[in-house]
Amino acid sequence: MKRVSVVIVMLFLALRCALAQGSYPVTLECTMYSDTLGCDKNYCIYLPASYGDGSRNYPVLYLLHGLTDNNRAWPDKGCIDSIATRIFAEGAAQEMIIVMPDAGTAFDGYFNCEGWRYESFFFSEFIPHIEGKYRIKADKEHRAIAGLSMGGGGTTGYALRHSEMFSSAYAMSALMGMVENTWISRDTDARRRLFMQSVVEHNNIAIVEGADEALCKGIASVRWFIDVGDDDFLFDNNMDFVRAMRKLRIPYQLRVRDGGHTWRYWQEALFIALPFISGGFGK
Repeated sequence: MKRVSVVIVMLFLALRCALAQGSYPVTLECTMYSDTLGCDKNYCIYLPASYGDGSRNYPVLYLLHGLTDNNRAWPDKGCIDSIATRIFAEGAAQEMIIVMPDAGTAFDGYFNCEGWRYESFFFSEFIPHIEGKYRIKADKEHRAIAGLSMGGGGTTGYALRHSEMFSSAYAMSALMGMVENTWISRDTDARRRLFMQSVVEHNNIAIVEGADEALCKGIASVRWFIDVGDDDFLFDNNMDFVRAMRKLRIPYQLRVRDGGHTWRYWQEALFIALPFISGGFGK
């Protein structure tokens, strides 16, 4: 009788596991430890509807949040789960894994600064962890990056300096360099001052303006999309970046849509961003 009970329990666990494996699409929240940062880092990951069949690997999008937010921003405020699922189901973009890291816990920002070597963590630990754990096509042709505001600046900076890593970069309402006379530049909090310093030191506009021939070639190997609202306080900041790209004749796409620095704007951007990113995979 005892043996029968054990068998029943084992069958129940196997059935539950099988059902769990088929419960896709799903967004999970996970944690990894970073030696570089000396702490645990959370991230969210969206796995598409067909992930449960276990028969294929997927392209990947790293989707970055903005200032004052964390890895929960895109699932909780950006409705990434429902929007991505709808886009993939309609065939407007190919299925992809979407990874949402946390760059806003102890400090803020995607670049290295004193006491916060986030960029080093992202490339030396985070990407290898993600692409070793999940079924991902781990190459430039199947890897993309996108983000909003601070995350748009991180997207741009990463794709400028690590162009060998990404096929496409989609910057939404991006903080391309420090903008004076805004709430960001007036913030006197010590944590925020470190963030502002890192933005000044990693000015995306200045990087393009000072690019040599080799850097230009790398930048041009990325498919670029700049998306900013006509009422966004970062509008001029984005236009300065676009002018720098135009001067060097680096191809890009630009959309100026009605709207400001809002979640509604960024949710609508996903309907452009995911098809654009999908179109660059495998190229």
